Amino acid sequence: MTPSTRFWWVLAVICILSFATLGFIGTEIYRQMPPVPAQVMSEDGDLIYTREQIQTGRQVWQTLGGQQVGSVWGHGAYLAPDWSADWLHREATALLDIWAQQEYGVGLASLDGETRAVLEHRLEKEMRANRYDETTDSITVSAERAAAIARVHEHYTGVFSNDPDFEALREQYAIANDAIPSAEHRDLMPAFFFWASWAATTQRPDSEITYTSNWPPEPLVGNSPTTGTAMWSIASIILLLAGIGALTWYYVATHDSGHLQTPPRSDPLLGMNPTPSQRASAKYFYTALALFLAQIVLGATTAHYAVEGHEFYGFNLSEILPYAVTRTWHTQLGIFWIATAWLATGLYLAPALSGHEPKFQKLGVNILYVALLIVVVGSMAGEWFGVQQRLGLDINFWIGHQGWEYVDLGRFWQILLFGGLLIWLGLMGRSLWPALRQPSENRALITILFLSTIAIGLFYGAGLTWGKHTHLSIITYWRWWVVHLWVEGFFEVFATSAIALLFTRLGLVRARLATEVVLFATIVFLTGGILGTLHHLYFAGTPTSVIAVGAVFSALEVVPLVLIGFEAFENYRLHKAAPWVERYKWPILLFVAVAFWNLVGAGLLGFLINPPISLYYVQGLNTTAAHGHAALFGVYGLLGIGLMLFCLRGMTRDRAWNDRLLKHAFWWLNIGLAAMVFLSLLPAGVYQAFWSVTEGLWYARSPEVVHSAWMRGMVWMRVPGDIIFAVGGVLLAWFTFRLWRGSRQPELSAPAATEPVG
Repeated sequence: MTPSTRFWWVLAVICILSFATLGFIGTEIYRQMPPVPAQVMSEDGDLIYTREQIQTGRQVWQTLGGQQVGSVWGHGAYLAPDWSADWLHREATALLDIWAQQEYGVGLASLDGETRAVLEHRLEKEMRANRYDETTDSITVSAERAAAIARVHEHYTGVFSNDPDFEALREQYAIANDAIPSAEHRDLMPAFFFWASWAATTQRPDSEITYTSNWPPEPLVGNSPTTGTAMWSIASIILLLAGIGALTWYYVATHDSGHLQTPPRSDPLLGMNPTPSQRASAKYFYTALALFLAQIVLGATTAHYAVEGHEFYGFNLSEILPYAVTRTWHTQLGIFWIATAWLATGLYLAPALSGHEPKFQKLGVNILYVALLIVVVGSMAGEWFGVQQRLGLDINFWIGHQGWEYVDLGRFWQILLFGGLLIWLGLMGRSLWPALRQPSENRALITILFLSTIAIGLFYGAGLTWGKHTHLSIITYWRWWVVHLWVEGFFEVFATSAIALLFTRLGLVRARLATEVVLFATIVFLTGGILGTLHHLYFAGTPTSVIAVGAVFSALEVVPLVLIGFEAFENYRLHKAAPWVERYKWPILLFVAVAFWNLVGAGLLGFLINPPISLYYVQGLNTTAAHGHAALFGVYGLLGIGLMLFCLRGMTRDRAWNDRLLKHAFWWLNIGLAAMVFLSLLPAGVYQAFWSVTEGLWYARSPEVVHSAWMRGMVWMRVPGDIIFAVGGVLLAWFTFRLWRGSRQPELSAPAATEPVG
């Protein structure tokens, strides 16, 4: 059995076992998720909330922007509070104050420490007790707690209204005045916040931990890390060290620079003539750059809301483009432009690999382009109308704003996007099929590429699994199938195989050994990556097994990233392999930069928040934003740009390239990203983490911290990085525009390439 065959078997076994485990844990989440009761009652018999009010209240929150306006259970935006943690603290302090007034005739602030400690001990018992009755499907609370709930309810209806008493708070939260004009809807949303808070502070039956594994940290109600949270964090660190040692040993024992080879004397791709469908794919790249520039502008606008929550230098921007809209578009465009660049890469590579241009392939490429434009423009318009409360609750679900970060677009647009991905899969398959059937050195690599396209096309369907009233824990489970497995998983396999195919066709890497390297890398990555999805679900109303499995396998995700410097070094060597390889210098150096950001953004900053004990305190803080920016753009964005430049190199061989522009764009983008992350986002996250450990998450997300002098300073410290980064984006766009409009400058002649690249 050859090494490649063994790798294929190992990969198959790992995928089967991993997805079986992931599926089993999904059934356990369904079985053990916190109940949504038919009714919440007081001991006096008063009805507080019904299931319909809780579910409809969540819909109201989703129309507001959902996870783009604050967060729930730590998932969402960072400027407004985490509503579950905020409600929990407000209800706890309100109940303490009610008891103080009833029993001592003074407010909570007037009590001495000893008396307050007595009340806090009672508070912990009161709020952690599970009073859900399965037979009646109801939650019963004391009359005093019902009064505390009413106080907090009134606070929230004021926040989302036009009440001038709450205008300063709305400005700090970056929530527009009268964000929810309907009084009926304003009265429903707090029901959902109560339920999310109830799950976070109520112990599971026959257990001493809450439905969210004692998250958020809140000393008033005894929410502190569980034993499992600490122990599995230690285990994950030990496993990480063991994995690094094992992989280092394997690399040293098996690494053979023979997978590099003496390059040809001239560029093997020099004589290739782009097919009609390949030329048609060029507009995808130009569109991706336009979306990238729009994302930069929206990112700067969103960041400014942390300084002025309603205005933009005196102009009341919140009435036209609220924070929820700018942040939604900023995050969504990041996915859209990167995915567009990668999909276009596939459309360009497929005919090159097979030497086959299927009939009507160009028409299919053009139809897919129109479909993608409809999805981008339509979904963004729907999100704006949804947040502006122009759509009803049900219509909003279909064409407006679903309220789930990274999958915010309405269900109708999701279905269209899924259909577009299936069209892309069909275009890729019909073009690659001849290369898949014909024996060649590259067939295994092409097979990996094709399998990844199948996964990309199908796995986005996980985003269609939930409905309007699906349980929050289940939505979170499936949402991370899309965000983690689809974006961070199968696109990565696609990119790895695509880069390997490019290098083998250029004659820089031996095909057989490149296949083994790609297979091994895929095995290592998916071993941790599939089950590592669960590290996003530690505190989402999931069973404790999620913490155990997620901690262990998310640590394995980091193992290959620690050794990625070897890959970076070898990629760097490639651009000096022969004089003609200089034509591909900047795409190759972008792949080197990807390796750097894979280590720093995905590896170091990712592991900073991955262990359960760390995430317990920093979930929902700017440490996540630091990781997200460094990993999403540093890895996937730069990879998309590198692949784009490789493809444009093949499409524009008769046009002059301005390497100086590319050089400046490369460095400005990387330096700007580094400044943004390390001068602003990371220090802000560490500062918040201190207060989360000291006082609780509610305080780390409160205006007292978020709008403190330190945090405001961090917002302004982001400006230099944003400017540098924006200049890099403009330079890249200017390079591409000049390339499109540029002067003809034929390269060295070469006979037309008629044989397939594979």
